[in-house]
Order: sequence, then C-alpha cells, then structure tokens
Amino acid sequence: MLPEIKRSILSSLEKSTMYSLLKDGKRIDGRNFYDIRSIKILPSIIEKAEGSALVYLGNTKVLAGVKVSLARPFEDMPNQGLFVTGAELTPVASPAFELGPPSYFSIELARVVDRAIRSSEMIDLEKLVIIPGEIVWMINIDIYPLDDDGNLIDASMLAVIAALMTTEIPKAEITDLEKGKVNVIKDEKRPLPLVDLPISFTFAKIGDYILLDPSSTEENIMQNRLTIAINNKGEICSIQKGEGGGFKFNEVIIAKNIAIEKVNEVRKLVVNQLAKNPRGPNAWEYI
Repeated sequence: MLPEIKRSILSSLEKSTMYSLLKDGKRIDGRNFYDIRSIKILPSIIEKAEGSALVYLGNTKVLAGVKVSLARPFEDMPNQGLFVTGAELTPVASPAFELGPPSYFSIELARVVDRAIRSSEMIDLEKLVIIPGEIVWMINIDIYPLDDDGNLIDASMLAVIAALMTTEIPKAEITDLEKGKVNVIKDEKRPLPLVDLPISFTFAKIGDYILLDPSSTEENIMQNRLTIAINNKGEICSIQKGEGGGFKFNEVIIAKNIAIEKVNEVRKLVVNQLAKNPRGPNAWEYI
C-alpha cells in the first residue's frame, strides 16, 4: 500500500466532511464505528486448485488459492508439514499498486495472515507428514486482491481460511520407504486437517476515533492501523500494528473487546456460507 500517494488524492473538503461525521458518531458509509461490512464467500472457485475461495467484504474483493505439493521438512521440525503464504498486489485491485517486486504492504499482508494461521495452529501440521524427516505435504497459500475498497487484511484472512476449509489433499502411498519414494493418488483425497478457525479484525485510528473494518476512504486519512486475530478459544493469537503512530493502552483494550465480542458471529457466518454456497467453477454464475 502507498498511503502517502493515496492520502494526497483525498481533497481537503472530503477530509473535513469525514471528520465532521465522526464527531457526530457517524461514518461516511452510514455504519456505526464498530460495524463490519457485508461478507459474501464463494468457495472452491478455482477448479485446478486444491482449495480456493472468493470473498467480498463490502466492495473489497479477494481471491485465495491453495496448492499442495511434496516437500522435505525443515531439519528442526522433521515431524511437521509446511505451509507458506504469499500475496500479489496488482493494478487490477487498485491504481496504488504497481507491477514489479513485492511491495512493503504485500509482504505485510502475507505475514499478518500467515502469523494468524501459524499462531492459532489452525493446520494440524503433524498430519501432513508422509515419511518423517523425509517427505511431507507443503501447503502453498496465494492471496490475490481483485478490488481494494479498504481492509484487505481481513478480506484476505477470510478468503484464506475459507480456501483452507475447502482444501483436499491427495493420498500419498509409500512405495519405497528406504529410498523415500511415494506415489500420489490424485483420485483419492482427504480434507486438510484443521483444528482452529482464526478470525482477524482490523481497526483504523482517525484522530481520537477507532473504527472497525475501514473502507478505502477511511484508510486514506487514518493515522494508525491495528489487526487482532482471535482463535476458537476466544484468545488473541496474533496482533499487528501498521501505518506508524501508536495506540493508547485503553484503545487497544477497546479493540480487543470488540474483536472478542464479534468473533463468534463472523465465524458462524463463514461456516454457514461455506455450507450453503455453490461449489466449483459454476459459482462464477452467482457473482
């Protein structure tokens, strides 16, 4: 993200209007300070991926895909599978994004999502081991924002957890244990072993006001950003501050309490939408 460029585009009149609304307890899109925009999830949207999901968070749209491959485990973790997370920001999503090497925000976006998944231990990595110390499954997670209307972090988090919940792993049959050879049977699959469902909540600080799920217009004038991820136990599993500046202790407590208050509602919505929405490439017909 290039906040210095985006903020220069916003006129003084628009800034004045937004601050005036905030003083009256209102937001420019009519939401209350702690309201989340509508969430829509279309699972299994990429036919050739092992797992995928397209998520709408208001007008923000993010696609996540999951591929699985065989890999050698880390030497210090011979009994665990692997997963990596990457994000690609292109001008398709926003004119603020440019082609070329990964930007600071694309790296931050991937790391924030990765940290929430890793810290919550969402994936049972021990069940991804085929031959201990030799062969494991690697889970490759890719994030592709398609439209940036603010809060790409939470939209990406929703897309990734939905994609992981649809992921299936092929059967791996050991053919030669001594030589470390396996045969992958793509026609026989099992669900990715998941044990948690972390949900992230991102807050923007504008002046003395704390807003949940900021729109792109609100991001243009925010001074600070705070993302809190909550696991199934209602505990904070990760926290990330961005955009410089800082939050007062009482502001962090307010954000934490709001996240814990809303996590079950959002988690239930995710599960229900995954159960009800169409699967496969035909889902595009419903957009």
